[in-house]
Amino acid sequence: MAGQGQRETDVMDKAVVIDRTGGPEVFTVVDRDPGQPGPGDIRVRNAAVGLNFIDIYQRSGLYPVSFPAVLGQEGAGIVDAVGEDVDALKVGDRVAYLAGAGAYATSTICAAGMAAKTPDGIADDIAAGVFLKGLTAEMLLRQVFPLKAEQSCLITAAAGGVGSVLTQWAAHLGARVIAVVGSHEKAEAAKSAGAHDTIIRTKTESIAADVRDLTDGRGVDVVYDSVGAATFDASLNALAVRGHLVTYGNASGPPPAIAPLELSRLGSLTLTRPTLYHYATPDRLPGMARALFDVIEQGAVRPRVGREFRLDEIADAHRFLESGESSGAIILKP
Repeated sequence: MAGQGQRETDVMDKAVVIDRTGGPEVFTVVDRDPGQPGPGDIRVRNAAVGLNFIDIYQRSGLYPVSFPAVLGQEGAGIVDAVGEDVDALKVGDRVAYLAGAGAYATSTICAAGMAAKTPDGIADDIAAGVFLKGLTAEMLLRQVFPLKAEQSCLITAAAGGVGSVLTQWAAHLGARVIAVVGSHEKAEAAKSAGAHDTIIRTKTESIAADVRDLTDGRGVDVVYDSVGAATFDASLNALAVRGHLVTYGNASGPPPAIAPLELSRLGSLTLTRPTLYHYATPDRLPGMARALFDVIEQGAVRPRVGREFRLDEIADAHRFLESGESSGAIILKP
């Protein structure tokens, strides 16, 4: 029996499946019945799906998944079926969602508590490309290390998907933003996003020295580092006394282990490694989504879709994401 507002009509869709770890060649597009949402779930007919580095980590085996698997953490579209015990959403609502997995498809079933209504002024492509990345930025800036106007931060990969949102939001808060990027073109993008200073990452060992030069030897209050192994030491050495390193990604590989006494020696530093799904829980996600959509509607954060691919171009999309050439969000169009 259908739940409240649930559509009885069967639908068929396509999904991108992997049955082993490996490179982009492991993806296969298949036809499938998406199924009906269970209690507390909704089914979303995707208008757009966002790509994220966590998808690469899962595909490669760095983050284990069960096979066969449909990857994809975020998307946006129209609710077309609703399970029992769902009151906040109904068929026809425009939503953005976090799925944990399953977004690389025409339709996705996700927990209703992990979705939020998309405001009328925000397009589906933007919502799909920014939801996970924007909630990550909210988590980093407002919860993990609440950034204040008088403070300074270093943001690695500042022209990327999360980095561009993080840079704009941090600048909106009034903090001094030093952006680490990989090219002169990306430096211009970071400056347009509000970065006060940029460092082009040609030699990672020079990052800390450059930060010291820019801050009269003090260092920054916090580093938000998504690069991982390649920038970990530089990020630690760029911090001021009692500074905080927030490592939240592994684009160059996982960061190395560090002895607690080394943090003391470097200036009584704090090191943390947050995971979005420990913060964006059903009780917290609505407030996080409101904060994100508010700064977008104010124009303080201007998400941009840098590139879009069809569902059957998923291998090319992953190659592009891994290339480091992307600027802004990458989305799939089912």
